[in-house]
Amino acid sequence: MTEVLFVATKRPEPGILADSVGRFRDRGARVHLAGTFHVARVAEELSLIALDGVHQLPRGLSRRSGSVRRRAKVSPLGMRVWLQSQRDRGFRRRALRAQVIVALDPGAVYTVWRLSRYNPTAEAHFGVVAALTALDKRGQRGTVTRRVVFPAPGAVAQDVRRSVDGIPAAVMRTATARPVMRSALGARLWRSAVSAPGVPVTARVAAARYVAEGMRWAGRTSGAAMALTTAASRIPDLALRAKLLDEGVMTEIAEGISPRDLHGAVGAHLAQADEQYAVGNHEVASEALNRALFLCFHRMLHVDGLSSPLVENAREHTASLRVSTAFRAVSRPRGRQTPAASPPPGRPLRLLVTTSANANFLHHVLARYEDHPRVELRYLDLASRKALSRISWAARLMLEDRLAGGTTGYQAEVERLMRPHLDWADTVFLDWSVGPASMLTTIDPGDTRIMVRLHSYEAFTRWPHMTDFSRVDDLVFVAPHVKDLVTSLVPHLRGTGAPRTHLLDNAMELSRFVRPKPAEARFNLGLIGVSQVAKDPLWAVDVLKRVREHDERYRLLLVGGDMDPKTSRATADYRRRLERALKPLVASGAVVRLGPTDDVPGVLSDIGVILSSSLREGCHVGLMEGAASAALPVVRDWPFYAGRANSARTLYPGGWVVGSPEEAARRILDATSTEESWREAGGPASEHALSAWDWSVVAKRFDRLFLGEG
Repeated sequence: MTEVLFVATKRPEPGILADSVGRFRDRGARVHLAGTFHVARVAEELSLIALDGVHQLPRGLSRRSGSVRRRAKVSPLGMRVWLQSQRDRGFRRRALRAQVIVALDPGAVYTVWRLSRYNPTAEAHFGVVAALTALDKRGQRGTVTRRVVFPAPGAVAQDVRRSVDGIPAAVMRTATARPVMRSALGARLWRSAVSAPGVPVTARVAAARYVAEGMRWAGRTSGAAMALTTAASRIPDLALRAKLLDEGVMTEIAEGISPRDLHGAVGAHLAQADEQYAVGNHEVASEALNRALFLCFHRMLHVDGLSSPLVENAREHTASLRVSTAFRAVSRPRGRQTPAASPPPGRPLRLLVTTSANANFLHHVLARYEDHPRVELRYLDLASRKALSRISWAARLMLEDRLAGGTTGYQAEVERLMRPHLDWADTVFLDWSVGPASMLTTIDPGDTRIMVRLHSYEAFTRWPHMTDFSRVDDLVFVAPHVKDLVTSLVPHLRGTGAPRTHLLDNAMELSRFVRPKPAEARFNLGLIGVSQVAKDPLWAVDVLKRVREHDERYRLLLVGGDMDPKTSRATADYRRRLERALKPLVASGAVVRLGPTDDVPGVLSDIGVILSSSLREGCHVGLMEGAASAALPVVRDWPFYAGRANSARTLYPGGWVVGSPEEAARRILDATSTEESWREAGGPASEHALSAWDWSVVAKRFDRLFLGEG
C-alpha cells in the first residue's frame, strides 16, 4: 500500500481535505497529515475525515537555540516552517516511510523539498492534483522513481535569486531588497522584474512568487498580490494564469483585504473550466470550477466583513458565472421523474429530519413530532456517519458528477447511502441549504417529498448555486428579506419548476422567558450573541456611549462567547478593534462580559433593553427572546437589507427599528426615562413576541407544512 504524507502550514478546508483524502484512498493509499496549524482546535473536524494519522508539528521555535530563532526571523515563511519541523523525529520517520510527500500550501513547499533530500525514493509534489497524477503514473510503471516536482523552482532553491534565469541579476537584487520593497520606487522596480518581455514562463512565475514573498515581508500585501497578477497577465497558459491570480487574491484575503483582482481570478478559473469541459476533461474542469466558486463566495468577502458584494451589486459579482458554459451545465435543472406522492392512508407520515452537525433550530421540531400520533419520525445527523459526512461536503465531486452527466461514481455513492432513507421516508426535511442539500439533489428523490430550510448564512455561500432546486418540493425561508435575496441570486427559484416557497419562523419556546424584572434592569442594555462579525457589537458600544452621556447608570451586558480570531484575518482585525473599545469600559463597569450561558431566560430577567446591532440577520432569535422577556427592543436597520422591499423594518413592529446609533440612544432614553414608561414599552413587545413567534403558534404552521392540517 502506498504511504502518502500531507504537509500543511494552514488549517485545510475540511470539505476539500476530505475530498483529497478520499481520492488517494480510492487509489489504495494510506494518508497521513502533518501540520504546523493548531491541530487540537480542529480535532473534531479531522476525526470525520478518513485520515490514517494526524501529527502536530512544532508551532514555534521556543525549544531551539537563539541562533536558530534569529535566523528564522530573517527567513522566508517556508524556511521558518522547516526550522520548526526538522528536529521532529516522528515527522522525519513518517517522511522516510512515505512514497509520496505533498505540500498542501505554499508555506509547506520548502519543507517537503527538504524531506525529499532525506528520502530520495519519494515523489515530492506541491498540490493534490499533481500528486494524484504522479501516483497514477507510478501505479502504471510499477516501480518507484524519484521525482521532485514543484511549480516554481524559486520556491525551493536555497538561493532563489540565483535560480531564476532570464531576469538580469541586478534587477532582481534591486527589486527584492526589503527596504526598497517598502517604497513606491520599489513597487515600480518589482513590476518591471515580473513583467519584463522575453522572460521564460517558469522564470517569470518563479520571480513573481519570490517578489511576492518579499513584498509580504515588507508589509506590502497588495504589492505582493500585484506582483502575482502582473506576471499572470503575461502568461498564456490558462491553468497557470488562474493559479497565479488565485495566489494573488488569497494573499490579500489572508490579510483581511478585499482583493482587487477577484473577478480576474474567478474569470480565469472559469475560462479553464469551460475549456476543459469542452474537451470532456471533467475532473480538471471541476477542479477549476470548484476553485472559482470558492473564491467568488469566500467567507471573508461575505460573512466576516462589514458588507458583501452580493448586497452591493450581486449581478456584477456573479456575472462571470452566468456566462460560463461549465457553470451553466452544473446549474441546469434536472427535474424529477415522478412527483412527490401522498403517504398511503392508514399509517402515519414517515418524516425524516436531517442536518449535518447543526441541530440548533430542530430541538422543538423533533420533540413535537417524536410523539405526534400522525407522524413516524426518524432523525439523521449526516455528520455522525463518516461516509455520509464525506459525500455531503464533497463539492468538487458534486461538480464533476454534474459535468459528466452523473457518470463519475459519486452519484452511485449517494444512491447507495441515501436511497434506503429516501425509500423509507414520505417526507425529508433537511435543515440548512448547504452541502447536504447539494448532495441530496444530485440524485432523483423518487416519489419522496423533499423540503429544505434556508436560514440566512447560506445566502452568502456557494451552496444554493450548487443545489438542484428542481428536485426540491418545498423551500422554507425564515424571513422575507432572505427569500428576496436568494431568489434574486438563483435563477431557477424564479422560473417554472421552482419549489413552493414558505415563510416559517424558527421554533422558539418564548413563554419561558416571561419572568419578573427588577426596577434597576431598565438601565441594562443587552446584546445576546457576539461571536461573529455580523453581530457588530461595536455598534452597540457606540449606542452605550451615547446614553451614558446622559446617565452613567446605563450598562451593556454582552452574552455569549467571543469571536475566534482564527476564523479569518478579518475576524481577528475586528476583534482587536472591539477589545480596544471594550477595555476601558469593562474596567469602569460600563460593560459586563457575561460569556456563554445555559440560562438565557435568567440573564434576560436582568436586561431592560435588548439590542440587535447586527449587519444582517435572518430572524434574530436573541432579539425575539429579549422582546418576549419584556425588554425594550431596539433593532438596527440591518445594513445588508436596509432600504429594500423587505428588511428589519418589515419584520418587526413599527418603532422597534432605528436607523442610527443616535436614533437608538433617543429611543432608549425616551422609553426608559421612568420605570413606568419602560414597563409600558416592554409589555406590548412581550405580547407581540408571544403571539407571533412562540412555539405554541409556530408549531401549527409546521403541522400545516408537514401534514396539511388547519
